[in-house]
Amino acid sequence: MTEPGIFAAMTPKFPLCLAIAGPLLLCSLPPSLAQAQTPPPATAPTPGGDAHAVKPAPYDARLMRMAEIVGSVTYLRTLCADAKAGEWRSDMQALIDREAGGEPDRKARLTAAFNRGYRSFASVYTSCTPSAVLADKRYRDEGATLAAEIVSRFGN
Repeated sequence: MTEPGIFAAMTPKFPLCLAIAGPLLLCSLPPSLAQAQTPPPATAPTPGGDAHAVKPAPYDARLMRMAEIVGSVTYLRTLCADAKAGEWRSDMQALIDREAGGEPDRKARLTAAFNRGYRSFASVYTSCTPSAVLADKRYRDEGATLAAEIVSRFGN
């Protein structure tokens, strides 16, 4: 039996899922639900804001943290020579493409969060040590908790 990547098909309703730890998955919301929770771009300028600003979805802060966690895990898995480390990056790119759609600012924020997580560990670990392995486990555990929260709160 082959192990699925970090994104696995869950149901047609949630086509992209991030497997953080064990059976817990973070799934991107289907386009119809994501659009319902993200209002269309504002037509009039908002005080101190851009005329084309889009109000963030209610789960965006959690999704940004998830992107940061995936960036950290990607670095740690690559550092520790995990054969599937590349899947984390490519599957996160698929989630960014799916969640950001035609919103360049949101795509930039998700990418920046991923890169921030990646760089935070690149500045600390230069070789795979027991503490790097422990950090990987802790971040995956935090991601699993976060994924369960996002799916249970916003997935239905």
